Formats: sequence, C-alpha cells, structure tokens
Amino acid sequence: MTDVDIDLDVLIDEPMDAYLERAGEYLTSHQLKDFRQSPLLYYRKVTGLAPEPGDRPAFLVGRAAHTLILEGRAAYEAGYAVGGPVNPKTGEVYGSRTKAFAEWAEREGKPVLTPDQADLVEGLNAAVRAHEAAVELLADGVAEGVVRADYRSLACQSRIDWLHPERGIVDLKTCDDLAWFESDARRYGYLHQMAFYQAVLGQAVGNLADIPVHILAVEKKEPYRCGAWRLAPDVLKYARRENEEAMDRLKQCRATDTWPTGYGEVRTFDYL
Repeated sequence: MTDVDIDLDVLIDEPMDAYLERAGEYLTSHQLKDFRQSPLLYYRKVTGLAPEPGDRPAFLVGRAAHTLILEGRAAYEAGYAVGGPVNPKTGEVYGSRTKAFAEWAEREGKPVLTPDQADLVEGLNAAVRAHEAAVELLADGVAEGVVRADYRSLACQSRIDWLHPERGIVDLKTCDDLAWFESDARRYGYLHQMAFYQAVLGQAVGNLADIPVHILAVEKKEPYRCGAWRLAPDVLKYARRENEEAMDRLKQCRATDTWPTGYGEVRTFDYL
C-alpha cells in the first residue's frame, strides 16, 4: 500500500464534549464494539439504562497523555492542573478526597493530575518523541479531528487521534506491556476500531482502500517502550467485513426493536 494524499479539510474541529453529545445521532466505533459484544448491551448503553463506568485514574492519565503528545504542551497545560494545595502543618499536598483539595480543584476548573501521574505523562511523551517512526508519523497532520459520513446506510462519526495527509490514520494507545500489545489489540477490538475509522474516513474522502492505518503504543511503566504498527490491508478488510455484518444486524435490531444478548443459542466447544 502506498502513501496517499488526504485532504485534511474533511476533518471537523470540534470539542470533545460536543462530539460526545452527538453520539445519539451517529454510530461510533465504541457503540459498534458494544453491539458486536451484545446487542442488549448496546441498547442498554445508548438508552442510558446501563451508564458507562465512572472515571478511573488510568483514563485521566491516558487522556492527558493524548493531549500532550498529540496536541502539544500549551493544550496540555491549559487542560490539566498538576499537584494540589499544600497542608501548612505537614508541608504535603492535601489528599485528593479532602475538602481542601476539592475546593482547590474546583477553583482550578480542570482535571487534576497528581505529581506521580504528571511524571508518567511526561515519561510517555518522552518515549514517543524518542521513537523515530512515531516522530515521522506525527510530523504533519491534525489531532483529534472529527469525521462524519453515511456508511452502510447509517450515520457514523469518528474522532481520529491523528490524521497525517500521506501516512493516514495514526491512533495512540497506552498499554501495560508492549510485548502483549498485539494480543491486547485483538482482545480490546482495536483492529475493528481502526477498520471503522478507515471506512468512515474513506466514505468522507471517497477513497477507502488506500488509506493507511497505524497504531502507536507506549508502555505506562519504565522504560516506557514505544512501538509502531501499520495494519495490513487484509486485516483491515477482514475487520471491516465483520463490522459491516454487525451494522446490518444493528439495522435489523432497530427495525424490530429486538435486542438479544448474543448468547441465546446453544454453542459447541469444538477445539481444545
């Protein structure tokens, strides 16, 4: 597959909150993942019957790392506070569950990273900046661009971590151990997510097959190893086919208002 020439003007510059608010109008890769797992899970989430789990420290660190690595230090410092108020009696920062900390965080008006979390974010950023292929992939392009298009007769949207005009889609992941990342990519549906991004972008630009897709992954522990993968066309094609089969089933579920668990039939163990 050769590099392409993608018109970056196809991307919409939109805050994350505005993008999330439109999730009820547009199918996203995360919603499709839920549907592939269980139509009933998808239905309960989109109707608010099964709300998403609350924020976790790993999510905060991941978002902060994305901001610093992809959008730059100015955006990172504008979007996150580090530290907290100091207890004059101990000289230490108040705990995150204390009233003093809560009042300080409210005045800051943005998410707060502990010093250890901020150090981790800096380590992740340094690792990516030290990786030659990662630097090349992020040398030109747009971060956090939104693309919307009709795909498989469904209104869809994607928020792409990074779009390079020639190198295509670049998705940034953090992980626990780079040695297991390829297994994690299958387990967590990253390949189907990338196939969805590629397909929606392809619909918007009128060119599906030639859009390259890359994943950058960086460990959340020393020595913060960073790796880069280019997804093979056959892998994307297979994942796209499974996505499209799921989308067709989704249309049927919507038409009949029927939402099975996905485990209603007897299954057979046919391998060890």
